[in-house]
This record gives sequence, structure tokens and C-alpha cells, in this order.
Amino acid sequence: MSKLTDVPKRILIGRALRSDRLGETLLPKRIALPVFASDPLSSVAYAPGEVLLVLSIAGVSAYHFSPWIALAVVVLMFTVVASYRQNVHAYPSGGGDYEVATTNLGPKAGLTVASALLVDYVLTVAVSISSGVENLGSAIPFVVENKVLVAVTIIVLLTVMNLRGVRESGKLFAIPTYVFVTGVFLMIAWGAFRGLVLDDTLKAPTADFEIQAEHQGLAGFALVFLLLRAFSSGCAALTGVEAISNGVPAFRKPKSRNAANTLALMGLLAVTMFCGIIGLAMASDVRMAENPAKDLVHDGAPVGDGYVQDPVISQVAAAVFGDGTFLFVVLAAATALVLFLAANTAYNGFPLLGSILAQDRYLPRQLHTRGDRLAFSNGIVVLAGAATLLVVIYGADSTRLIQLYIVGVFVSFTLSQTGMVRHWNRHLRTENDPAKRRHMKRSRAINAFGAFFTGLVLVVVLVTKFTHGAWVALLGMVIFYATMTAIRRHYDRVAEEISAPEEPTDDVVRPSRVHSIVLVSKLHRPTLRALSYAKLMRSDTLEALSVNVDPEETRALKEEWDRRAIDVPLKVLDSPYREITRPIIEYVKNLRHESPREAVSVIIPEYVVGHWYEHLLHNQSALRLKGRLLFTPGVMVTSVPYQLESSEAAKKRARRRQEWSAPGAVRRGPVEKRSPKEPTAKK
Repeated sequence: MSKLTDVPKRILIGRALRSDRLGETLLPKRIALPVFASDPLSSVAYAPGEVLLVLSIAGVSAYHFSPWIALAVVVLMFTVVASYRQNVHAYPSGGGDYEVATTNLGPKAGLTVASALLVDYVLTVAVSISSGVENLGSAIPFVVENKVLVAVTIIVLLTVMNLRGVRESGKLFAIPTYVFVTGVFLMIAWGAFRGLVLDDTLKAPTADFEIQAEHQGLAGFALVFLLLRAFSSGCAALTGVEAISNGVPAFRKPKSRNAANTLALMGLLAVTMFCGIIGLAMASDVRMAENPAKDLVHDGAPVGDGYVQDPVISQVAAAVFGDGTFLFVVLAAATALVLFLAANTAYNGFPLLGSILAQDRYLPRQLHTRGDRLAFSNGIVVLAGAATLLVVIYGADSTRLIQLYIVGVFVSFTLSQTGMVRHWNRHLRTENDPAKRRHMKRSRAINAFGAFFTGLVLVVVLVTKFTHGAWVALLGMVIFYATMTAIRRHYDRVAEEISAPEEPTDDVVRPSRVHSIVLVSKLHRPTLRALSYAKLMRSDTLEALSVNVDPEETRALKEEWDRRAIDVPLKVLDSPYREITRPIIEYVKNLRHESPREAVSVIIPEYVVGHWYEHLLHNQSALRLKGRLLFTPGVMVTSVPYQLESSEAAKKRARRRQEWSAPGAVRRGPVEKRSPKEPTAKK
């Protein structure tokens, strides 16, 4: 049955890769750029439009502020890129903002950053896919009529592609990303040549439209607030910048230098395309409105509900290349495709961050391990599920979803750069080399300015976007923070409860005359109890069996085993594909094959928990293993339970249910308590 179900899995994601082939999946810069930077590069397809949409509230006259807003976004982009170049050199391990904040500001700040990034990664997928569907829908009516279905289908396809591995998905994503970047630069160059050299008049499809402003002639504080809101919408161009600092381990050596160079190239490309599209939109008289059916006026009448407002990049391409021309179609197709693939930034960032958080016991341990293709498969599936839920709830509407956007990323920007300032302060106190001190002071100045600027933008974003949907993102951050705190508290409580004592206890001191196979993952109280129980079984042989999934954990287990001088031999099975169940099954079958008349007893230590949600955090490997061993002839499976404190609460709940819900209790009515000496009434 397992072979039968394995066939479609191999067709979808390919054959399993050995752990020692992890180095072959590392990315060169030409592949790392589309893998980690597709989000900020593709955001130029919608960020300029968001700026113009907000400015349209005050009418066409407010459009002349757009170049200044673009300039502010450019300054912010270069500041963030320069700051993160310091990050990747100082913290190349892949923890990114989470590691920086945790190390320098404490666990609570680190968990806040992690919560913000997890929310932002989910929103990246939802916004990118929804925006891509809208771009594609302008040419294909079926897509507009079935936005949610198409968006969910694309999320499934992206999930499958990423489950095949980072390097393989990167090759698939590289071509459309480079086609999009080339197309945008060609559009900017040809548009500038036509306007400046040939003196042609560029005219967008909406150039003849007028805007019925909601608030004509804004001034004073109202105008400032509008400009700040437009700036915060334009800051969507910065989403995904942090993904490179989180993905440094995926780069080829020298990792830090390659990541820093990729960051610089990404920033240069993004700001050039963003400014170019804003400039061409102004030159071609693009008109955008938040409510186009009523606010856009053509020949003295509103355009009506039947009008479909094309994105700014499509209108600019029509003005430069001509509507329906070959280059226009190529750029439109590349734009839609790269917006779909922009979600790949999150597909690489979310699982990696989830793995680090799981290693730190803030998320379920299942998110820490790599899958068959050396990708963090469980994290990829969780991200896809969360993004699908958002797409369904918001109807794949990018305008509604984008209001939730960028709050999380600026929380992480600000805390990360603040942490880097403390990082340099700490190193400056011990560094005496003048050259190194000058370098550290320069880096500190860059990070300090980055912290100030991104903190200021965070305040602007919160003030201008809170009532438009940013509160949902903040709520999501609070939920993530509370959930991860609860998981960490649970794991810490369990670790303390089951930690192996230095002095003998009831779990250790037992008569020894038994043997079987005792499965061991770590040396703690459940393991010691299982070993003691196995000794009492009086088997002919007894050995402890462990599977080498993580070499460091296995090495620590062997050292602890030898240190405690446990009188049971420990056998370790290698697992190049990080599987636990299959190596044990094959080992047991070999024992049965060598001695067919002998029975094999497999003893598995298990936790007994008291709440349904705790079952999701424990015993998953044991359940899978027992399911396979039950179908192996001549093998007996024994579970040695270890009752955690929460199981006592479950026992009390069961006792109460039994007391108040006994069969026939409703018919008999409540039973009155009486003294043992009280005589029973005679009939």
C-alpha cells in the first residue's frame, strides 16, 4: 500500500534526495536573485498604482506629488538594503531578523519579529497571487469570473513546485523573472527615447479620463495625511527585502558576500523600475481611482460598473509599445507570471524561519526537519494552507488584501536594525583595532539611520492604514505570538518534567534480566523507564536503537549514553533520507529473516497527555511506526507510557464525567450522599 501511494508523490515532487546532497541544492547568484528577490522586483507592478490610487482621492492635481513620494521610497529602499548588507555579514546563519532581535534585544523582541514575518509571508503569497490573477483577468474573462478558484489553483501549483526543492523551483522561476525585468527596462528605455529624443507624445488609454475627486483641493493636515498614506502604500515595494538575509545558508560560498551582492543588485533593479514606471505614468497621463466606476469620468459621464481598471504597468506599456502589440503582450504575460512567482519569496522564507522557530521550540517539531527533496515540506504546506484561507476570505481582492500588507515587514525592519545597533555597540566595547573600529562605527551609523527611518515609516503605516485593515495584520501577529509562547511553555514544561535525573530514581533502579529493542530518540525519563521495563522482560538480548536524522543530536545522545555508563548497548541506524520509520522496519525485518523462529519485541516510550492539542505536538513518529510494525509478522509492539502532569487533569475530567453521566443517572435522578452508618430504608 505504501508503494502504491508513493508513486503519485514521486511523480509530483520527484525522487528523494540523500542528506549528503544538501550542498548540491545551494544557489548561485543568478538563481538566488529570482528565488529570494522576486517579491520586491515584482512589487513594481502594483506599488506605483497604489500610490496613484491614494492620490486620486484629491484629484488629478495631487498626481504631481508622486515623483516626490517615489523619491522617498527610493531613499528608504537604499537605506534598508544598506542596513541588511550589514546583517548578512554579521549573522550569516540564516536566522535573519529573528536571530538579530533575539540575540541583541531578547527573546520577546525576537518572537515579535518572528510573528511579524510569519504574517507578512502569508500575506505576500495572498497579495502576489491575487494581483497576478487580476492582471491576467484583464485579458482572460474566465479568470475574472473565477478569481478565487484560479488563485487557489495557482497556490497549489506553486506549492508542488516548491516541494520539489529550492534549486529546482528556482530554475523554473528564473526565466519569467528575467523576462519581466528585461521587459520593464526596455519599456522605460523606449519610453524615454520616444519622449526625450523623438519628442513623441505618450498617451495612456485613460489619458482622456477625468477624476471625480472625493475631496477636492485638500490642504494642510489633510493633505499631509494623504501624502503619508500614499507613501505607505508605495512602501509595498520593500516587501521581501528581508528574505535574502533569512536565506543566506541557501547561497553558494562565499555565502555572505554573495547574499550582500544579490541584495545590492535587487535594490538597484527595484528602485530603477519603480521610478521609471512612475515617471512614464506621469508622462502618459495615466488615471487611476479607488472607485473607478463612479470616480472616473469619460465624456462627462462615469465609466460605470462594466469598466475594468487596468494596472498602471499595463497602461504605461500600452502607451509606450502600443495596445495589443507583441511587446505589450509579452510584458503583460511576464507581469502576470512574475506576480504569481513572487510568492516564491515567501515559500523560501516562511519554511526556513519556521524550521528555526521549531528548533527553538516555538513551533511544532515537525516543521524543523527537511522533506524528501531537502526542502522544509511541512512549512511549505502550512504556508499554502494559510494563504489559501486568506484568498478565500478576501475573495482574491488585492486592493483589500494590500491594506493588511507591509505592517509586519516594517516591525521586523525596525527591531532588526535596532538590534544591529546594539550588536555593534557590544563589539566596539572589546575591539581595539582602529581599522575594525572605523568599519564597525560606519556599520552602526547605517543601522542606526535604518532603525530611525523604518521606525518612522512603521508609525506612518500604522496611523494611515490601521482602520483600512492593518488591524487584521496586527491581530494575526498577536495570535502567532501567543501561540508560539504557549508552545514554548509546553515544551519547556515537558522537558523539565522528563529530564533524566543525575541520581537514581524509580525510573532507573530496576532488576535487570530482560532484552528487546528499545527505541531511543533522547535520553530522558521516558527512555529510562522504557529501558527499566525492557530489563524486566527477561529477553535473551536487549539493545537500544536510535536513528541518525540529526548528526549533532545523535552525537550528543552517544556522549550522554557513555557518560551515564548505561549497561545496554546503543545501536545507531544511519538514515541518509532523514526517515525514521523505514530504517527501523528494515532492521526489524532483517532480525526476523536471520532468526525466523524468534519473536522481536519493540518497546516504544510514549507521552500520555491530557489535551487534544498536545497530541499534535507529541507521539507522531510513534503512531506512524506502530502502524507499520503491527503488520509485520512475528513482531510485538509495547508502548511504555510516561504520564505528563496534564494527563492528571484529563483523568479528573474523566472521573467527573463518569460520576455525573453514569448510565441511567437521568432516570434515577441525583444520588443523595448519606453516612455509612445510615440504614437503608426498607420497602
